[in-house]
Amino acid sequence: MPSVNRKKQKERKKPQTAKSASRLIDERIKELGDWRGKMLSLLRTLVKQADPAVIEEWKWRGVPVWSHDGLICTGETYKAVVKMTFAKGAALDDPSGLFNSSLEGNTRRAIDFREGETIDEEALKGLIRAAVTLNASRHRG
Repeated sequence: MPSVNRKKQKERKKPQTAKSASRLIDERIKELGDWRGKMLSLLRTLVKQADPAVIEEWKWRGVPVWSHDGLICTGETYKAVVKMTFAKGAALDDPSGLFNSSLEGNTRRAIDFREGETIDEEALKGLIRAAVTLNASRHRG
């Protein structure tokens, strides 16, 4: 009977740990390697500045998601845009008019960012904070 290497046997029993969502987002930014990666990185930074307690997630086969008492927004990358979709965007006030996509629905709203566009960072952080506040109010009551 062949001897079994006990170390290898133990290694086989260990569950494989999934990469953290934050690490997967890091990898996505790096693999994009163009303006979309830079934009996604900036949006991620602004989300974290607006809500330091935000939770990063990786859902739907590769979409960065930011949550706090529920989903706040996603960061999707396409050929011509980086789309930030707010799960409950239709319920948020948007005094700066940032929402420019998915305007017809009853629930979500999105912002399409294109190459070379500048972001009104304070307005975006205000929208993120409003989404967190909305989630918290619905979570409590």
